[in-house]
Amino acid sequence: MSKDIYVVVEQRNGNIQKVTYELISEATKLAADLGEQVVAVLMGYKIADKAQSLIHYGAQKVLVLDAPVLEHYTTEPYVRGIEYVIKNYEPNIVLFGASSIGRDMAPRIAGRVHTGLTADCTRLDVEVSKYQEYLRKATNLPEEKIMALDTSDRNLKMTRPAFGGNVMATIVCRNYRPQMATVRPGVMELGEKDTSRTGEVVMVDAGLTEADMNVEILDVVKQTKKAVDITDAKILVSGGRGVGGPEGYNPLRELAAELGGEVSSSRIGVDSGWIEKDRQVGQTGKTVHPELYIACGISGAIQHQAGMEDSEFILAINTDKFCPMMQLADLGIVGDLKKIVPALTEAVKAYKAKKAAL
Repeated sequence: MSKDIYVVVEQRNGNIQKVTYELISEATKLAADLGEQVVAVLMGYKIADKAQSLIHYGAQKVLVLDAPVLEHYTTEPYVRGIEYVIKNYEPNIVLFGASSIGRDMAPRIAGRVHTGLTADCTRLDVEVSKYQEYLRKATNLPEEKIMALDTSDRNLKMTRPAFGGNVMATIVCRNYRPQMATVRPGVMELGEKDTSRTGEVVMVDAGLTEADMNVEILDVVKQTKKAVDITDAKILVSGGRGVGGPEGYNPLRELAAELGGEVSSSRIGVDSGWIEKDRQVGQTGKTVHPELYIACGISGAIQHQAGMEDSEFILAINTDKFCPMMQLADLGIVGDLKKIVPALTEAVKAYKAKKAAL
């Protein structure tokens, strides 16, 4: 019988990625609803010392697959490792981060163990009562349909954006196990680390050897330029249709630099080729939780709001005082962003200079 929620750990160069801790935090909530355990699956080489950090975030058991062939991520050995775990331990649910690694592994594993996979999830539920509350708050589904849901259903309800983010779809895998999903980084709330937590660490020999490699790694070249993930930024200056073009992001970059933040964008900027895809905020982009979110020329479509509405403080700059973003914002400035943003930048510079002179 399938049981327990397994989280596939993502590590790069021995460093556990934040999305793993987010998934473990979410898995602890689901496990409480199901009366099951959270099991982390850690793969790598000489990696066992990282198991305790997974326990500190809520994993009750860590399965460690340690082998030279797992030192660097390559598809086949990692897929075979998870396939071995699924076939020998029979998990009820398996969760992956929706990163380049998770998106590479998950569909291959689903095919090999003959189960379903829901990709790019933004919400997971087991308890129907919690799912019903979500439907009431986030959808226009009639109350009679919400109340008609089977409250005894214990399947994982995996919600993701569909049709370019214009609708939200909830998918269940009723007939096959494990239930599998990839979850977007930054979507799930990161729980508190508790170093007093204890758990079990189990070394697993999946029989992985060099024969499992179908590619040869000739060299590992590390990027010298530090890539910035907007999900980690405390301050975001975000541009929308109102910036007018790629050059319109330059004043936003100057303001972000003065504030110690990063530049992000609504979908229109990415679709128009004005800015890189990894800067997109929204249902089809990234979910962010900065301390300050400055929305410049963003009308505030529901798809964009879904990616930033939990920001601690939202400042909106727009010529339309009735647009949805103005209604969501803690503070709104009505006017031309091309005048207001440079003025804000100069004001920040003046404040910093005055503070430095004290």
